[in-house]
Amino acid sequence: MTQAISRVMTPTQWAMLVLLSVLWGGSFFFAGVAVHEVPPVTIALARAGGAALILNLLLPMIGQRLPRTREVWTAFAVMGFINNVVPFTLIFWAQGHIASGLASILNATTPLSAILVAHVATKDEKMIGSRFVGVLIGFAGVATMIGLDVLDGVGTHVAAQFALVLAGFSYACAGVYGRRFSKMGVTPMATATGQVTASALFLCVMSAFVDAPWTLPSPSASTWLALAGLASLSTALAYVIYFRLLAAAGATNLLLVTFLIPVSAIAMGVWFLGEQPVARQFVGLAVIGIGLACIDGRLLGLGAASRKA
Repeated sequence: MTQAISRVMTPTQWAMLVLLSVLWGGSFFFAGVAVHEVPPVTIALARAGGAALILNLLLPMIGQRLPRTREVWTAFAVMGFINNVVPFTLIFWAQGHIASGLASILNATTPLSAILVAHVATKDEKMIGSRFVGVLIGFAGVATMIGLDVLDGVGTHVAAQFALVLAGFSYACAGVYGRRFSKMGVTPMATATGQVTASALFLCVMSAFVDAPWTLPSPSASTWLALAGLASLSTALAYVIYFRLLAAAGATNLLLVTFLIPVSAIAMGVWFLGEQPVARQFVGLAVIGIGLACIDGRLLGLGAASRKA
């Protein structure tokens, strides 16, 4: 029996979404370190391959194993390609060409793609007015928080900007496609392991042809640590949370994480690097909160109930 998709997320699911935003927000930092010494496809291979190793070691420790049917592994291959191979490669390449602020804004287009894809491809995640308006408000909040001055870079390095939008669309397609694993009876842990293993195999071949990584100079210790963080925290742990949320909350709710990633990144800068927040960041945070409340629907529901009373 499959778990029903909940459009209104529980407090636990919101907490998991915030944690996921921290883990994925850290991936931009880790990749920013690694991209100076390692080519994009090989960074993607290190991220997926390291995560695959970790998860394949953990899976039997918790009494689970990967399914062996052709149907499930075909689904793993498709999911790994659209959820890892395509977006990882595009994002890591784009990060070498455009500012991180503009990259974050373009990454925040993902929920817009998710709403459109889910509306077409699903029966229980149809576009409704409040959800679409909430996504637009959330996107505006991200732009406000980061600063509209980064939009001065729009029009330059067009290929990199298009790559980030395409990566967001690929994530949106993956979010909808990945719903099938719970219906197939595959656990979130096994799903995370299988799809990242399949993507590692793809990337191993791609890296060999594109980068020939055995010919590259050995990276510095800081780059090795960044790659380890990408694999263990931003991928292995993050995907276990991702597939649990996907099964329970649906693709549209899950991909709201891209609104929270800039919030996490700024918070980490304040807490760990001593950066000083500016007024627009608080305004942007408030706008994002309003957008998320519209998407969640509970506040609007309470307002409607009070008017009827």
